[in-house]
Formats: sequence, structure tokens, C-alpha cells
Amino acid sequence: MGLEEKLPSGVLLTSVEKLVNWTRKSSLWPATFGLACCAIEMMASGAGRYDLARFGMEVFRASPRQADLMIVAGRVSQKMAPVLRQIYDQMPEPRYVLAMGVCASSGGMFNNYAIVQGVDHIVPVDMYLPGCPPRPEMLTDAILKLHHKIQHQPLGAKRAREQAAARANGTAPELHLAMPSSVRADPAARRAYEQAAADGRTGQFAIEQRGGNAVALPGADR
Repeated sequence: MGLEEKLPSGVLLTSVEKLVNWTRKSSLWPATFGLACCAIEMMASGAGRYDLARFGMEVFRASPRQADLMIVAGRVSQKMAPVLRQIYDQMPEPRYVLAMGVCASSGGMFNNYAIVQGVDHIVPVDMYLPGCPPRPEMLTDAILKLHHKIQHQPLGAKRAREQAAARANGTAPELHLAMPSSVRADPAARRAYEQAAADGRTGQFAIEQRGGNAVALPGADR
């Protein structure tokens, strides 16, 4: 009797690092935390049309002790900054921060003494999302990029040193964090992007995807 008869469902081989990071990225729990108009787009992302439930993120946790993702949706005032930091400190490790919108990322149009000029002055930011306000599709794309970052996160100080050394000598694999979600979902486009990344011409690839336009033109096919 062969081993395949003992295990009819098959065998999956992986590393502890990949398994742990897979579970982390597949169970991100956002904190219930909205500051301004970007929070409306964040709430729309959790509704049925955009459906964050497909990523296991449909329940925004009311307690920071049950959340590991803070989506800073909107401008952060100087008065709100210590509250934001307190909520962040109460979140368990590992925790992640997504700066949603230009106001959270850099202060946006509010260039004055009352608004923090970038939430990274208060908490470390893992993903920046531009836009005023960014659409739910953009938030979904940023979450997918954060998933990709978490999946390749080193597990332990020794692994982090190994990855740093690999990046220093040029042998580290390309993580493709800039890969658009529309490209990632298309196997042929994904292979073309990976080849472009290996050749160091991702910018040219993006122009080719836009039909030769340096920028995305209104009504142009993408």
C-alpha cells in the first residue's frame, strides 16, 4: 500500500514562516476607527458591493485589543493625535497601519497648525493610500498590497538579517509590491509584469498597458 493511499487528500509542504504569514494576512481585523470623509469610503468597502468579507475583514473590531489593522481614514488633528496613539498602543503585535487618503498620508489641503502633517509623525505606517478621497477599489488594492507585504515578512531577527543581506548583494527576490491588482488577477498579465520586473522596466510596462500613454487618459482602455 502506497503513501498516497494513506493520505488520499494529498500533502502540503511549506515553511513555518510562510504558514504563519499566510494566517496573519488571511485574518486581518481592522479597528473601528474613522476620522473624516475617507471613513465613508472605508465603510462602503465593507458593504456588499465591494465586500471586504472575501478577505475575512468584514467585522471592524470595536476594541483595539481585538484588532491588528488600523486604517487611518481621514485627517488627524493635533487634539486627536494622542488618542490615535493610545489606540495603536493597545493593539496587539503584530499590528499594521494603513494611511488612507492624502490627509492621513501628508496633511493634504490642511497645511495648518491644527492638522498633523502625516500620521507617520504619530505611528509607523505600513501602507500609504493616495486620493481625496480614495475609492473603495483603491482601498481594496492597498489592502492586497499589505497582504503581500505581510506574506513576505521575515519571522525572527535572524531571518530579517538574512533578507537584509540578500537585498544588499542583489539576490533577494522581487516582491512586486507595485503590481496592480488587475494585473495580479490576470495570469498572462502577471507573467508579463514579472518578466518586466526582472528586466527592470515596470514603468515601461505600465505605459504599454495604457496603450502608450504616459498617464492614464480619461476614457482610455486600461
